[in-house]
Amino acid sequence: MKMAMAVLLILFLALFFHSKADQAFDVRQHLSTVSRYGVVKDVADNSFVPTDIPDGCVPIHLNLVARHGTRSPTKKRMRELDRLADRIQVLLRDAQEHNLPLKKVPAWLLDWESPWKGKLKAGELISKGEDELYDLGIRIRERFPNLLNEEYHPEVYTIKATQVPRASASAVAFGMALFNDRGSLGPGHHRAFAVISESRASDTMLRFFDRCQNYKDFRKNQEPAVDKLKEPIFDDIASALQKHYDLNFTSQDISSLWFLCKQEASLLDTTDQACGLFSPSEVALLEWTDDLEFFILKGYGNALNYRMGVPLLEDVFQSMEQAIKAKEENQAPGSYEKASLRFAHAETVVPFSCLLGLFLEGSEFERIQKEEPLELPPKPPQKRNWRGSTVAPFAGNIMLVLYSCPSNSSSKYFVQVLHNEHPIRMPGCRGADICPFEVFKERIVAPHMEHDYNELCNVKLERPEQKPATSKLVLSLRDDATTSQRVEL
Repeated sequence: MKMAMAVLLILFLALFFHSKADQAFDVRQHLSTVSRYGVVKDVADNSFVPTDIPDGCVPIHLNLVARHGTRSPTKKRMRELDRLADRIQVLLRDAQEHNLPLKKVPAWLLDWESPWKGKLKAGELISKGEDELYDLGIRIRERFPNLLNEEYHPEVYTIKATQVPRASASAVAFGMALFNDRGSLGPGHHRAFAVISESRASDTMLRFFDRCQNYKDFRKNQEPAVDKLKEPIFDDIASALQKHYDLNFTSQDISSLWFLCKQEASLLDTTDQACGLFSPSEVALLEWTDDLEFFILKGYGNALNYRMGVPLLEDVFQSMEQAIKAKEENQAPGSYEKASLRFAHAETVVPFSCLLGLFLEGSEFERIQKEEPLELPPKPPQKRNWRGSTVAPFAGNIMLVLYSCPSNSSSKYFVQVLHNEHPIRMPGCRGADICPFEVFKERIVAPHMEHDYNELCNVKLERPEQKPATSKLVLSLRDDATTSQRVEL
């Protein structure tokens, strides 16, 4: 009798803790790069204690590289969801023809249609995305009041976006918050501000991936191999769902249902339909397949993935050098740039984070400096740093804040990197989140400046006699690397 009671107690406790774990699991935090910013921005490494800004140091310049906010599915993806609706009806009819009961099938699946069926426009910034960038602008304005209190001028606060409407709309939402109550337009006292966009055909700063032919070739060649890596996960989950629901799901069905789950959870806050088909452990595996793909095709999986972002890194670095020059020369307020604000895509933010060496572990920073390949992100339940929901969710962002410090400080200028508004380790600065400018320049920037975008990407120049745009900066960095002394961290 006592043994039976003990067994029952163990079963009860197991069910109780399993139920509690499921309740604590928020699928919206596991949608890779389809995750909404507000859901994941504060999911951080709790073991990391940020460094205090040295006494007397003040911010003198801000660089921001942000992804656009939450958007609707693209036309290609909407067509996929329409095909999924047809496929589900085929599965249901097939089950009925084989006299299989449909009582296991969730009620929503019986007459499901895509929420985006018949929609003519696609890929645009939705209202949740507008809120993400507007709220980000409010928080940044509050965080750096002395840096962002200057009278607006497009050369003081430079705002750039790609020509893709969701990126430029994100820039507008951010700017409306940043300059709110700074003008005379309407009851909100808004003011007009400029958003600069380069042509898609020539934008090597924010859409460098578009013009990089070698990258396009690499991606096209690698995609089948990536699909092969993901296939066993989809096959296993398809088999599990076949048994659970008595429907003949294929691996392609699982891929489409997982996409539907991400769209429903992120855009509609619906987590009990497509997402409800998968257990938390299955969601973790599906999330891993997405993270694996964007590691290989957009991240550290190939040096070209991020080295083609050198024009962006160069622009960021030169803006900091100009800010230092303005400080040293005591230039008048309003005569130099105080913030450079850029709005683009995951394909921009991810390579930029790699150029900075973010999310690397152990000796991985030294390995990428030597162009040695990295291990793929470990499969769940093993832990990993490389998560799409962290690295580049909708509205994900990287800020580089340049600080000027008193003459008695260990360094006159420091760079702090904030990822999704939180200080983050820089392996190139020995794991610190605040880096002396000279160390940042020597250890993080200079090695990448050895590479020329046109050579990396096999870009045909209209005027081949013209020197590469990076040559002047490369020479400067090389000279400094040989003459400057190392700065203590």
